[in-house]
Amino acid sequence: AREKGCLGCHTTDGRDQVGPTWKGLYGKPETLVDAGSVKVDEGYLKESIVDPNAQLVQGFPPNIMPGLDLAEGEVDAIIAYIRSLR
Repeated sequence: AREKGCLGCHTTDGRDQVGPTWKGLYGKPETLVDAGSVKVDEGYLKESIVDPNAQLVQGFPPNIMPGLDLAEGEVDAIIAYIRSLR
């Protein structure tokens, strides 16, 4: 996460920045801009990392998070890290 620049926009201490904080994110319900909602789980996080504009959370603009060229193992490691930040 640090090498890919994730922490330039995401925090681990509960404060939102350009992107949502990762602390307490896993398992949290989020309201989407299309008025739907989603529970933040592995599937949602994987999609959000690979295709950031697929499901946009209210309060965060589109086209901000870059598409990252990550290996499957890197995506899984980021998700595991987010999951650990309860």
